[in-house]
Amino acid sequence: MPTQIRIAYPWLDRAGRLSRFKLAVFLLALAPGLWFTAAYALDQLGGKPLTAYLHAMGDWSVRFLILSLAVTPMRRIANAPKLILVRRMLGLTALAYALFHFTLYIVDQKFDLARVASEIVFRIYLTIGFAGLLGLTVLGVTSTDGMIRRLGKAWPRLHRLVYLLTALALLHFFLQSKIDVSKPVFWSGLFLALMGWRLMHHLKVPSTPLPLLGLSLAAGLATAGLEAAWYALATGVPAGAVLAANLDFAYDIRPAWWVLGVVILIVPLNLWQNRTASGGRGPVARPARTVKA
Repeated sequence: MPTQIRIAYPWLDRAGRLSRFKLAVFLLALAPGLWFTAAYALDQLGGKPLTAYLHAMGDWSVRFLILSLAVTPMRRIANAPKLILVRRMLGLTALAYALFHFTLYIVDQKFDLARVASEIVFRIYLTIGFAGLLGLTVLGVTSTDGMIRRLGKAWPRLHRLVYLLTALALLHFFLQSKIDVSKPVFWSGLFLALMGWRLMHHLKVPSTPLPLLGLSLAAGLATAGLEAAWYALATGVPAGAVLAANLDFAYDIRPAWWVLGVVILIVPLNLWQNRTASGGRGPVARPARTVKA
């Protein structure tokens, strides 16, 4: 009898049953791509629709990459083990948006592959972006259950490259953003917060409200410093002027404050989780767990 091929649909659990949680995340993963595709088809993306479409797909690739890295911290901070069910999906979604981003770039270059290759070689931000895309593709190809079994202990070491690849993706984001780097600064700030949590975990600092409050403040300050350093190096704007802009709310709210606002939300979440886990008796200390990307 012919061997039956079992298709692992992303909305099914390991037993082959429908997972409402995975289905909801899958639909949310599709939503930005469908929205921008429709907006492009209806000519709703401004004077340079293909450029806007291309950049949007790249932006969402970075966002889903950061979300995939947030799964492990949030599993522990919010005591939400179900999040592990969608970590692979989020990572593959980031890869899918990155591949679509690159495909749209080829379309933008009128399918002139020689020119595409030349641009990748001679434009540093494209070189960085393409290197990140190749790395994400390797991680995507090796993310199946079969490859995890084949690679054994080498698999976790290989997939720790996701941190470097995320840094490359963010650097590409910075370089292609030209003058206004508010978006890449914000997402870089969240990346710094996630890496800060991993450092805390490595040092066995408990994920309790006070250390998490310190993490949120450190992430906000690091984001402000990153923005000031970038403008100083890339445009010559004095770092002090950029730092001072964080205290001027007349024009806009700088990315550092947004990062602080997002990261500090984990403090009440952790308080509520501790209270629920202890039946209202107060914080519960949990043993450290091994962090995997």
